[in-house]
Amino acid sequence: MKKIIFALGIFAIASITSLQAQENIWKSLSRVTFKKEYNELMGFKVDVPVFSEEIKKMEGKEVTIRGYIIPVEGYKSHKEFIFSAFPYNMCFFCGGAGPETVMEVTSDQAIKYTTEPITLKGKLALNDSDINRLMYSLSGAVQVPDAK
Repeated sequence: MKKIIFALGIFAIASITSLQAQENIWKSLSRVTFKKEYNELMGFKVDVPVFSEEIKKMEGKEVTIRGYIIPVEGYKSHKEFIFSAFPYNMCFFCGGAGPETVMEVTSDQAIKYTTEPITLKGKLALNDSDINRLMYSLSGAVQVPDAK
């Protein structure tokens, strides 16, 4: 009996630690600053992200992150969508957060839309030059089942 209780305790700690690590990814991604640079295409100065060393170290690495699907083409399964640290009504596109709280996602298998938070795993890429794209993207994303 003591072994079962110990094992359950270890599992609970591991689950909490995993969720904290996923939340820390968003916190790490928020450590970005911006500089104004003139953009030829736009004809005026735009905010360009300046990534911290912490963020730069994550580029090209596989990350696991928890958040919300922001659909771009209706409410169905998606292979390409926006992923947000916050629900739709609080996300960047509704004026409730900054650009560091969203990322573009591409996956090989469609991920079913839900309003509940989900966990994704994929390869993180940074963008500081294409103003038509978000500054973060996650490629090869797969949904990670939530621990129960």
